[in-house]
Amino acid sequence: MKNSGQLSRRQILAAAGFIGLATLTGCGSGDDGGGSKDLSKKRHGAMKEYRAGQQFKAAKPLSFSVLHNNNPVYPMKNSWLFWKELTKRTGITLKPVAVPLVDYEKKRSVLIGSGDAPFLIPKTYHPSEVAFVSSGAILPVSDYVHLMPNFRDKVRKWKLEPELDSIRQADGKYYLLPGLHEKAKSGYSLSLRTDVLDKLGLSLPATWDQVYDVFKAIKEEYPDKYPFTDRWSQNTPYPAAALFSYLGQAYGVRAGWTYDNISWDANARKFVFTGATDAFRQMIEYVRKLVAEKLVDPESFTQTDDEAKQKLLGEKAFAISANPQVLVQEYRYNLEKQVKGAKIDMIPVPLGPAGPVVLGGARLENGLMISSKALGSDSFVAMMQFVDWLWYSDEGQRFARWGVEGVTYTRTGGQYKVKDGISLMGSDPDAPKDLQKDYGFYNGVFAYGGSWELVSSMFSPDEQKFQDVMTQRKQLPIAPPHPLQSVEQEQASLWETPLRDTVTQNTLQFVLGKRPLSEWGAYVSELKAKNMQQFVDLHNKAYERYKKENG
Repeated sequence: MKNSGQLSRRQILAAAGFIGLATLTGCGSGDDGGGSKDLSKKRHGAMKEYRAGQQFKAAKPLSFSVLHNNNPVYPMKNSWLFWKELTKRTGITLKPVAVPLVDYEKKRSVLIGSGDAPFLIPKTYHPSEVAFVSSGAILPVSDYVHLMPNFRDKVRKWKLEPELDSIRQADGKYYLLPGLHEKAKSGYSLSLRTDVLDKLGLSLPATWDQVYDVFKAIKEEYPDKYPFTDRWSQNTPYPAAALFSYLGQAYGVRAGWTYDNISWDANARKFVFTGATDAFRQMIEYVRKLVAEKLVDPESFTQTDDEAKQKLLGEKAFAISANPQVLVQEYRYNLEKQVKGAKIDMIPVPLGPAGPVVLGGARLENGLMISSKALGSDSFVAMMQFVDWLWYSDEGQRFARWGVEGVTYTRTGGQYKVKDGISLMGSDPDAPKDLQKDYGFYNGVFAYGGSWELVSSMFSPDEQKFQDVMTQRKQLPIAPPHPLQSVEQEQASLWETPLRDTVTQNTLQFVLGKRPLSEWGAYVSELKAKNMQQFVDLHNKAYERYKKENG
């Protein structure tokens, strides 16, 4: 889950080694053979019989430390009902180590490196865990998923084995317990002032060509204004990170927040360098056209979120990137107060050359690392059972999202509703209580993944319409395993950042017109001078080796 205050995501893109060694690990079941390990002396407080769908309750009161990503949208409180009710239901008391969101990744690295990390380390986006594998500081959690019946059940039912294979390391194991989704969930798209479109007789655009036409019409009516301004360029090395993320889907490439130097070309059956592909160039050309014709505010790629929002609210622009939460909480609520008759809606991601697709691998979300120190605890088995219940059971996921039935929500005929007087992500701005701020539920540390029935239960009407369209789209192929050996991993890591920086810097120069697109060939040559081809060859060599070794 990513709320409006959790906008900087997976900025560390290490060169991860991916592998699915079925012959060694039995990954078809989601159970990676950990049953051979002797855990008989680590069952203090564990349930003797623990099955999928069963309420976990520790045999004795226990406590475990957890790293807590302290979101400024709902700062952590020791008085949250979440903590009290969790202990009541499970017999487990969590001891949070709170870290501010802006420092989370840095502080997490320091704690793990010093050996002071809590047992449970959630809110980790793959491939951030790769940096901690070689030191042995985090557990190869795939060795212990036999203790997690709910996790294994969802992997089997939802056929998530290919996604799990994509996060395995060169030893065939994975070191992150990711959030598991039944269906891929899209989060970001374009939002437009629909009252302005109605005034001009314009329909909502369904393709990026139509977006261009709509922006042109708005510009003709308001020549001194920009049709589109954007946010989410701060706290991220990638300019206009949200825009490029969802625009990239239309071209079949990962960009913005989702950018990765390496992409799988399903037609050529090989890995290619993302930032040098024709599709990436075409995406940049499209944005350059918008900027050149003054349809996009050029400050979109550098301004703060507050500056972008003020331009929208001040009617200096009429479109902006959105997710369903900020659409309601920040744009619509404030526009309706400031501009009479203003209406704004988020549209399904417009279509482009790639057709109706979403990026592959989107059914895994950020997840949980476990400190290797935890294996030394005599309560290790109980801890894994608890993790399985809270993060992967239907009941644990419902609790983490909605709270306590009859206290924070009601459920009638499968329909969930927050209790009167409680607001959920701006659903009732005048309510005296907030589900996240005052009770601690729907917290991104604990609430992610789940069945579509549960995930969609929290959709606003706007998001329901958006997701109804997006879930019908085809998922692009998931990249096959391509394990990097340790020496290769070290080399790839040296090449990774200079290559990414070159892509990022030139993307900005191209779209702003500071570098003409006629110099694309020179740009690719600069990437080659920074070992682009050697970087790609390294991954293709690893892919071919995997195929040979595993048939």
